Amino acid sequence: MNRPSKLAIAAILASISFSSMSHADSVPADWQSQLEKIVGTFHADFDVEFSNEFNREDYQNNPYASPLRGDGVAKLQAAIRRNKSLSERLEATGIRINTIVNAAPAGDGSLTFFARKDME
Repeated sequence: MNRPSKLAIAAILASISFSSMSHADSVPADWQSQLEKIVGTFHADFDVEFSNEFNREDYQNNPYASPLRGDGVAKLQAAIRRNKSLSERLEATGIRINTIVNAAPAGDGSLTFFARKDME
């Protein structure tokens, strides 16, 4: 085998082994505190997904869809409220801040907010 073939095989094996890692392994341990800082100055695009539409497997594949632990949800919502521009844009799209339970970063600099469907 030539050198490029060996490198290609090694890359394929590495990608297979990394793809078997759980997505939860990629969530930073201090995500909640990072999230408050990010949201406080966030002015880019965002998406919203409704976390009560997920099943157990979805939560395992995307742990960001799960509500933050402890007082994390309240702190996230407070950070959103402090960012007037963001809170106005969310509410203009029909998303009530008190329904947001988490957020996830995207590679393009945007955020995906996870909210509970407003049951009122």
